[in-house]
Amino acid sequence: MDKKKIAKGTKLILEGIGEDPDRPGLKDTPNRVARMMAELCSGLNRYPGKEVSTFFQEDYQEMVVLDDIPFQSLCEHHLLPILGKASIVYMPKNGRIVGASKLARALEVASSRPQIQERLTSQVADVLMEKIEPYGVLVKIRAEHLCMTIRGVKKPGSKMVTSAIRGKFKTDKAARDEALTLISENNNI
Repeated sequence: MDKKKIAKGTKLILEGIGEDPDRPGLKDTPNRVARMMAELCSGLNRYPGKEVSTFFQEDYQEMVVLDDIPFQSLCEHHLLPILGKASIVYMPKNGRIVGASKLARALEVASSRPQIQERLTSQVADVLMEKIEPYGVLVKIRAEHLCMTIRGVKKPGSKMVTSAIRGKFKTDKAARDEALTLISENNNI
């Protein structure tokens, strides 16, 4: 990540809006923005599946749910925050389970970059199917997009909901309904 280039660009933006980037309150803003962008985009060039690497054997083949996982991302169209919560459900195959923190870490890596919610939802589901090899995965994300709530159409409080359904949850309606019931409306922001 080129923080010097980000700082230079931030200075140009400040000048472009008619601000004096050298005034006391703004003097270090370009560097602060560069550090912030490095943090918010720390998932760039990282593979979320690398986080899903510790497995355990347990005689358990029922649904595993990690609910209300907070995350933030950047809208790739406006570079404004997306703030949300995710729910992840998977059904282990052959007793292969993963630590709960690994699910959250995969989400964190995938969301720490300029992103759209639809792609984020699919990426997390696909990575978990690949790495855990479960019977099925269901990912539901509910998020507020500041690009829509503080600018443009200005509809604060509106949330976008996306889901990605893989494996048995896609083909078995009873399993899908049970998974959706377990997470239904629990992940309000």
